[in-house]
Amino acid sequence: MTLTGGVGRRTAGRRLDEVLQLRSDGRVHAGVADALADAGCDVYVEYAKPKAIAEVKANILDAIDGGAHVVVGSSGLSDADYAEIDAVARSRGRGVLACGNFALTMVLMQKFAEMAARCIPDFEIIDYAKGSKPDAPSGTGRELAMRLGQVVQPQPQVPIDQVNGPAGVRGATLNGVQVHALRLPGFVLGIEVVFGMADQRLHLRHEAGSGAEPYVDGALLAIREVGRLVGVVRGLDRVMNL
Repeated sequence: MTLTGGVGRRTAGRRLDEVLQLRSDGRVHAGVADALADAGCDVYVEYAKPKAIAEVKANILDAIDGGAHVVVGSSGLSDADYAEIDAVARSRGRGVLACGNFALTMVLMQKFAEMAARCIPDFEIIDYAKGSKPDAPSGTGRELAMRLGQVVQPQPQVPIDQVNGPAGVRGATLNGVQVHALRLPGFVLGIEVVFGMADQRLHLRHEAGSGAEPYVDGALLAIREVGRLVGVVRGLDRVMNL
């Protein structure tokens, strides 16, 4: 792999070897279109913060228009956003691999949760993160709710619209699944699915620290595999032999 360029407003115009202390002849540009026009690339990786979600979507569309496949590591895009991106990607013959989480242990947890949902139809998701995380739920939580809801949509014993209490006290419903976002100091990133049956429970939980190391192997795998795709594919496991 060769890093051909980068996008960043504060460092635009500088060389990558100055900004990142690595060997590269590429430069940092203010926008995706400029970066692709200058050096081009096979794969564009989108890591922008979720508070700039409109910019994230625009970056992805610019990259596809510039002829690149795209790996999405940013959270906050909606199902409607991905539907629009999918249509554009298919019209250009490009692949977009959207990964709510690049950690391989999280990928396995998703698969285990799907297996459990086929046998235990009653479950809810708890999404953990630090207090300053603006998107709720996280991209990981959104992806998990989407995938589990495709397996089965739980039917609460008390329907959500019949709960006696403040609106939202039972969390938010995403793709038929109740999701509760916990945002407190002391957490970094975590996700848990609680499955319930009569007199028994199953807890599947993933946690990660503040370092980048858990996500490196998965990110590299996504970059290598996205070129085989056409349209939007959500979930790193879709390109793994699981």
